[in-house]
Formats: sequence, C-alpha cells, structure tokens
Amino acid sequence: MNTDKPVSKVLVLDDCPTHAEAIKRFCDENNLIGLKVRKPSLPAVLSSNIDLGAILLAEDYGGSLAGSTAIATRIDALRPELPIILRRAVQPTLDGLPPALRGVVCAAYSTSDMAPLRRAIDEYLFSLDYPNALVRGITEITESKIGSLFRDSTVSWDTPCVVRDRIIFGEVFSLIALESNWCRGYMMIQTDEQSLIDMRGREQMHDGATDFRDLNSLLGELTNLIWGAFKDRYLGDALAARSQVQVPLLVNHKQRYISFGSTNPQLCFKYHVTDEASGRSVMFDQRFIFSLSWSPEDFSENAGGFDALVEAGELDLF
Repeated sequence: MNTDKPVSKVLVLDDCPTHAEAIKRFCDENNLIGLKVRKPSLPAVLSSNIDLGAILLAEDYGGSLAGSTAIATRIDALRPELPIILRRAVQPTLDGLPPALRGVVCAAYSTSDMAPLRRAIDEYLFSLDYPNALVRGITEITESKIGSLFRDSTVSWDTPCVVRDRIIFGEVFSLIALESNWCRGYMMIQTDEQSLIDMRGREQMHDGATDFRDLNSLLGELTNLIWGAFKDRYLGDALAARSQVQVPLLVNHKQRYISFGSTNPQLCFKYHVTDEASGRSVMFDQRFIFSLSWSPEDFSENAGGFDALVEAGELDLF
C-alpha cells in the first residue's frame, strides 16, 4: 500500500467466506481498510464517529434479496452520503434489482469481475487527486503546530484518509476558509471538549479552572497557526476571484451532521496528543473540504515554507 496516498475505510457487509479473500485482496491493493461488523451492531456503528468512505454490501447479506433491500434502505436513511456498492452472485450490474434497492445502491460488482468495483471506488472515494506533497506537508505543518502548543506531550497521527461521512466529531470545531487559484474550500478541526479540558488543565493554561472559553481560544490559535503555515506553503498570494459562487454550510446539531454543500469526499487527518506521565490524551480530527473549487493540476508548493520550518527549529532533517 502506498503510504503517501490517503486510505479509506469501507464497511464490508458480506458473510460469505467464498468471496472474503477476493474482497480482502482488492482492499489491500486499492488503499482500502475493510471493516466488519456484527449485524445487531450495525445501527450503532453507522451512528458512531467511525470515518467511512463506502459500504460494500452483499445482495444476500440480509438472508434474501428482500432482507438486503431493507438493510440498504436503512443505511441510506441513516447515512445518505455513503455510497452503497452491491456484490452480486453473477452479473456485475444493477439490472434486475428491485426498484427500492436500485434506488439506494450506486454500483454493483461480482468477485469474478472486480472492474466495476474499482471504477466505483475511483469515482466515489478517490475521485479527487490529492498530491503526495500536499498530504505530507499538511501532516508536517499540523504536527509542528500542535507540538508548539502541547510542549510536554507526544504527538502522533493516523494514516490520512478519504471520508464521505458528514458526522461531527466531539463538541467543538473550528472552520477557516482556504482560497487560491487551485483550491477553494475549508479546513475544519474538531475535538472532544472534556479530553481537551483534561489535557489543558494539566498543562496549567492559567491560574484557575480551564473552561470552554479557554478551549475556544486554544482551538482558534491552533487553527490560525496551521492556516498561516498552510497559506505560506501552498496558497501564496494567488487568490481566487472574489466573484466566485458561495454555497451555504448546513449544521444539524441534533443529528451531529454538517454539510458543505458538496458531494466531494473529504481529506481527513487524525492527530493524537498524549501526556505520557498521566496517560491523558486528546484527538484532533482535521479535515480539508475542497467544496468550491479543486484543480490539483495547478497545485504548487512554496519550498520556502519548508525551509522556514527547518530554520525555526520546528522541523528537523533526518
């Protein structure tokens, strides 16, 4: 697996051992992390904070085609942003499916012909080409800025991933706009309030108890630090035309749902900050949503941004 390319988690709803090896091999070859779930736990998993890119559903997963149709329609109701890709026993098409099932699945495949699955993955998960330099650079910048605010803690991160879900993580998040000649969209950083209170309280932000205002200030500072370094390194002065169209953001607090007015998948990074002495930790979920404009062919990196991090002592050469 190419570690410079983001991965994507897919939920595999398929009980047939005959096809398991072919699906696993496909996942390994296509930067996918396949996840299994017990049937009774499916609603809880779909309502959780697990970042998903797609659902791989077998047409007999529900015990019959009617049972699988019922499962697919429930998934679509809970997570309509997730593409459902159907494994069929024989023909790798949507032909002959009940209208209710055909209305909620986006593609079909069979293990004897995986080409339709590859096309669906390319279209729905990896349709946006994220340059390797951008993915690596975001991690370098963010790890450095988090480390500057949590000097006594260890910062680690997961493999970057592509997600399609719109579930809000934690209780607090920040948004900042990104604009250049090659992209327009947002950077979002989310975190869990109590975990951050515990971490920041130990680091003694100030005399007295840490409250939500301190956390707002901290998250705002972190967002600005990352945005400033990102702008210097990738955005430069070539801003997009001011007359470009805008779309509204939609937030549903009760459903813990946020939409940026686009069906584009999001580039997601997860950073773990751990206090080794106490064992306390906090996770920052960082997403890049290029919902307004995306032209990776015009992407360029300002090498001076990398040099500045080295000169400031924030980044060392191995």
